[in-house]
Amino acid sequence: MNIDILYGLVVFAFVSSITPGPNNLMLMASGANFGFVRTIPHMLGIALGFTVMVFLVGMGLAQVFDAYPVLHDVLKVLSVLYMCWLAWKIANAAPPREGEAAGTPMTFLQAAAFQWVNPKAWAMALTAVTVYSLGTTPLAVAAVAATFGMVNGPAVSTWTIIGQQLRRILTNPTRLRVFNWGMAVLLIASLYPVLIT
Repeated sequence: MNIDILYGLVVFAFVSSITPGPNNLMLMASGANFGFVRTIPHMLGIALGFTVMVFLVGMGLAQVFDAYPVLHDVLKVLSVLYMCWLAWKIANAAPPREGEAAGTPMTFLQAAAFQWVNPKAWAMALTAVTVYSLGTTPLAVAAVAATFGMVNGPAVSTWTIIGQQLRRILTNPTRLRVFNWGMAVLLIASLYPVLIT
């Protein structure tokens, strides 16, 4: 891979991974509600799940969507429904009682599977493969996917740490409920680009 293309890919991977989106908003909420350590499986699920997604999209899955445009609509409906359900769960997360943690964070497999209904993940994967992959050989696609894997981990950790730091402020059940509702509203708002296309 050309050094200029690699540099461009790293910058694209960093900017698209660190900016707000469904994954990062859910990680911030998880960090605030469950702390960093309990959110590690969620972070790993995103980082590894998205890396696999980029590889599979690069190896031909994008062509399936081109051949069957109705799949775009099916994916859009599934994405919206699933993200609305996640927003409802975040908004209604009960504050923990003294000495116990309420609810459970997203698991590794749930976070990895979520990438397939995350509109931002699809946009990132398709852009990365079409712009930065020099060909569709497994090695070229793997290089793009591996770059995202390396950049994505620190980016998602940042959002969890932000949430964990907010936890100090959210000791009051009312403030935590307001925060959770705010995160739910932002998660729904992140669907705007999907809904207008």
